[in-house]
Amino acid sequence: MAYLYETHLHTTGASKCAVSGGKDYIKGYIDKGYSGIIVTDHFYNGHCSVPRSLPWKEWVNQFCRGYEEAKEEGDKRGLDVFFGWEETFDGCDDYLVYGPDKQWLLDHPEMRTWTRGEQYRAVKAAGGCVVQAHPFRQRYYINRVVLSAGCVDGVEAANAGHENISFDALAYRYAQKIGKPILAGSDIHEASWMYKNEIFGVYFDKKLKSIDDFVKAVCNNEIAGLKTEKGRLDFHGNEKVVLPVEIRDENDKIKSSNWRDYI
Repeated sequence: MAYLYETHLHTTGASKCAVSGGKDYIKGYIDKGYSGIIVTDHFYNGHCSVPRSLPWKEWVNQFCRGYEEAKEEGDKRGLDVFFGWEETFDGCDDYLVYGPDKQWLLDHPEMRTWTRGEQYRAVKAAGGCVVQAHPFRQRYYINRVVLSAGCVDGVEAANAGHENISFDALAYRYAQKIGKPILAGSDIHEASWMYKNEIFGVYFDKKLKSIDDFVKAVCNNEIAGLKTEKGRLDFHGNEKVVLPVEIRDENDKIKSSNWRDYI
């Protein structure tokens, strides 16, 4: 038996671009046969709706509301709900962080100014993992593609929010090239979307008891499969990157700009 999990989900609790609250997703994911979801609202430097003028403790408390609402409803209905977040750097590249909890956030107000490398080392020290979300996304509000090859444990290759599936094909090839585990997620912002469109996720051979189980499975590359669309990750050789590219190392230093070396 395979167990299916959503890895990338946004709520109105903290994500400015979300339409649905945390509890609104639970019935739909149960209907779709998922074993659990991970709430990954936009964090401090991303598209977050929580006022940055708030004291850190209050900011964290508000940030976690979407997850807490989803977990309360999930506990009632029998769907596992785990905690994560999505942080953004320079308005360009995004990272899904899994493992650390609310108390860890409260204990680290300095994370608001971390570099990619500082984030990665701190999350790893806490027993968590970092996955780069949609690394080849190219949209009007993004001025460059940053591939943080040295500061991630995995790569989100299949992202259901992409209208241009070549982004996913490029991400898949990139993940293979750098030898990182490959994930899929819906990047969902509205609960009704799951009934109108395809949603993605990750399969595991065992039911996850906690976010720590998810972290271990990712870091040990124990992902049993991806839920995505047929042909979504097929590479044809004519995919394009029209933005400038930075490939960054484990110290968050730029080591190359030639993305073709990583495809």
